[in-house]
Amino acid sequence: MESLTNESVPSLYPEPHVIKINGLSGKEASFKFCPIHAGRFRMKSNEIEIDQDFYLGKYPVTQEQWMAIMGKNPSHFKGGRLPVETVSWDDVQTFIQKLNTLTGKKSYRLPTEPEWEYACRAGSTSAYFFGDDRNQLGEYVWYKDNSGNTTHPVGQKKPNEWGLHDMAGNVWEWTENWYDRSFSGRVIRGGCWFSYIGFCRSDYRYRYDPSFRHYYFGFRLAFVP
Repeated sequence: MESLTNESVPSLYPEPHVIKINGLSGKEASFKFCPIHAGRFRMKSNEIEIDQDFYLGKYPVTQEQWMAIMGKNPSHFKGGRLPVETVSWDDVQTFIQKLNTLTGKKSYRLPTEPEWEYACRAGSTSAYFFGDDRNQLGEYVWYKDNSGNTTHPVGQKKPNEWGLHDMAGNVWEWTENWYDRSFSGRVIRGGCWFSYIGFCRSDYRYRYDPSFRHYYFGFRLAFVP
C-alpha cells in the first residue's frame, strides 16, 4: 500500500513527492522523489533526448528503507539514515520487485544511465554539477578527502539545482544499463566515499558484474507513475 503527498521545501528546488509504503511487519518506508522533466543534453559527444518525465529519488536509498522492504540489512557501515550498501545490481532488482509487489504497480526501477547523468547535471555542462572548481567539491560531496573513510547520512551536503542530494560521492549508484555491447558489466555512476576527485565528475562511468557486492555500492530509485 502506498500514499503520495507533497512536501514543502525551499522554492529554489522542485517540490518533491513523498511516497509512503507499508513494508514488512507493518514498517513504513517513506521515499522522497524529485520531478525530472523531459529534455535534451550532451552525453560525451552524443546529443541525448530524455523523452519522458520521471521522478528520481531525492537521496540514495537508505538502510531504514531497505530494511522495511527486505527485512535485513546487508550494509557494512550501519545506520538507518546511511545509504544502504554492499548490494549488488541483482540484489537491487529483488528489492525493486518486492517494492512493486507491495504497491501493486510496476512504477519503481533503476534509472537508466542517460537518465542518471541528465538528472545529475541538472542543466549544467561543467565537469561537476556545481561547476568546474574542484575546491567546492567538499560542499557537495562525501569523497576520499573528507569522508573519514565511511559513508554519511544522506542529505548532509548541498543538492544540485534540481534538489537531488549525494549525486556524487557517498556511494556509487547502480544504473539499469550494461556498460557496452559486450555486456561486460552494469554501469555505476557518481563516485563514493572512497573516490578521488576525478571519479566524482558528472560524466565518469564504470562497470561491475551485476552479482558483485561491495560497501562502495548503493543506488537510488526512479519512479514513473
